Amino acid sequence: MSLPIEDYALISDCYTGALVGRDGSIDWLCLPRYDSASMFGAILGTEEQGRWLLAPTHARAESTRRYDGDSMILITNWVTPDGEVEVVDLMPQGDHRADVIRRVRGIRGRVEMHEELRIRFGYADALPWVRKEKGDAPRGLLAVSGPDAIIVRGPELKADGRKHVADFTVEEGETVDIRLTWFASHKEPPPPLSVDDAITTTRQWWSDWAARTHQSGDYSEQVIRSLVLLRALTHNETGGIVAAATTSLPESFGGPRNWDYRYVWLRDASLTISVLLSHGYHDVVNHWRQWMLRAVAGDPHDVQIMYGLSGERDLLERELTSLPGYQGSSPVRVGNAAAKQFQADVIGETMVALHEARRAGIKETEFSWSLQRALVGFLETEWEKPDQGIWEIRGEPRHFTHSRVMVWAAFDRAARAVREYGLKGPVEKWEELREKARQSVEEKGFSTKRNSYTQYFGTTQVDASLLQLPQVGYCAPDDPRMLGTVAAIEEDLIRDGLPLRYLTEKNIDGLPPGEHPFLACAFWLVEQYAGSGRVADARALMDRLMSFANDVGMFSEEYDVEGKRQVGNTPQALSHLAMVRAADAINSGNHNRPR
Repeated sequence: MSLPIEDYALISDCYTGALVGRDGSIDWLCLPRYDSASMFGAILGTEEQGRWLLAPTHARAESTRRYDGDSMILITNWVTPDGEVEVVDLMPQGDHRADVIRRVRGIRGRVEMHEELRIRFGYADALPWVRKEKGDAPRGLLAVSGPDAIIVRGPELKADGRKHVADFTVEEGETVDIRLTWFASHKEPPPPLSVDDAITTTRQWWSDWAARTHQSGDYSEQVIRSLVLLRALTHNETGGIVAAATTSLPESFGGPRNWDYRYVWLRDASLTISVLLSHGYHDVVNHWRQWMLRAVAGDPHDVQIMYGLSGERDLLERELTSLPGYQGSSPVRVGNAAAKQFQADVIGETMVALHEARRAGIKETEFSWSLQRALVGFLETEWEKPDQGIWEIRGEPRHFTHSRVMVWAAFDRAARAVREYGLKGPVEKWEELREKARQSVEEKGFSTKRNSYTQYFGTTQVDASLLQLPQVGYCAPDDPRMLGTVAAIEEDLIRDGLPLRYLTEKNIDGLPPGEHPFLACAFWLVEQYAGSGRVADARALMDRLMSFANDVGMFSEEYDVEGKRQVGNTPQALSHLAMVRAADAINSGNHNRPR
């Protein structure tokens, strides 16, 4: 059985990532990209779905772990009655290869280690052809299946049924290196790399990247870790930003709310860009604009709300039978049918992020403004249609209030680009549409009975996404209507002190009810509290949320308060970027007078 979600840590080369468990097992790895088929898939089943275990053999071995400074190099310290070893896990930066390195270093005494390799390509659907590398010993282990191949170099692995194993002893001062390299099966195996050089280069790469932001104030350590994780989820070459490293980790244990998050949502990526930009990472903007230009190229009426890492449009959703699911939660899905939904808000988040880039002094490129004009032009004719909203409901489309506010934001930023930055466009038309969008929200998306904005037009229900209204400047956080909305959210959606996204029992999303509090929404509430002067409430909630991070600072999508465990795909970009925003709000000092 797979470990609790919080027991996993991510290592990454900014192309893909592996989840390493506290027990020393890599239970999730897709090569060469995040959205490739898995080679180790035990997190969505058992060891039979593929894993790579490296741990002491002693039954009383205990581990602690940490990241090496601000890097994505994971260091696990194992203590046994016989001695102590350190395992360094990393995916090297800068070599343009798909490698995983596992270095075992003896600290004291003598520790017997066990390595177990179960290779299952194609989402555990394909057992590979395995053979030894030609040449003198030690020979690497080669495994091939269809287009995929790996070579594993280190202690000699021996076949044991459907797995390969090795036992070896590490003494004080001794180092044992194991290297796994993916390559296209029609090519020759890449030569061995220098582990010392890879560790030094990778540590320096991450250290240099993290040093570009000067973070101070409360929660600074977690802010930097979150920024590093957001960078890890950003593809080094394409600039695409995945929403999470995993697929189908359940939103409700045993339920069907299991989705593939290894793709690039325009919304989530734009919000990530905003956060990175606010912390000094200006170079991400052009990379992101170029990605968008490639992905959205053509008729803007064909724009999707998500794409593959290189801008792929075909994200056909299907259910896998080869992976039984996380602790029995099925189905396991790859692809995502939401790619074909109409979500009216996504252009708003995109325009907000690109406006912030202009404010930071980043110039438009030859095509970046024409792309934005095309996206806004699409909204000019489509914005009044019902949509599936930020939560991608699979029920009846509705006029979601959050979506209409983001439409307002799109027209607002387009008009301001003309007024404030001298760009060309039909500014009067955009200002007129901006006002129409606001009127529709105020007349149809606000309940005078509850003194609250509503989830969608014509209801009195609320939705945690309404907490984003002040974030895009639609209203002030202390606006009486916003304060009324917060009161309604507190009344309807708070469970065990944390907000749900919405009431799934109302059958809005077309799925069976039941999920846990959503971490991004909780961080949005922190930001709202801080902005409206409820600083003590903001800090109290923030401190509680910080306790939900795992031992290496990772957040998943949701949190099970009763079970005291993380829920959903991990690490979740939306959770981490919302955490950074919440910390910035608390530390900004620009709070209104306490109420």
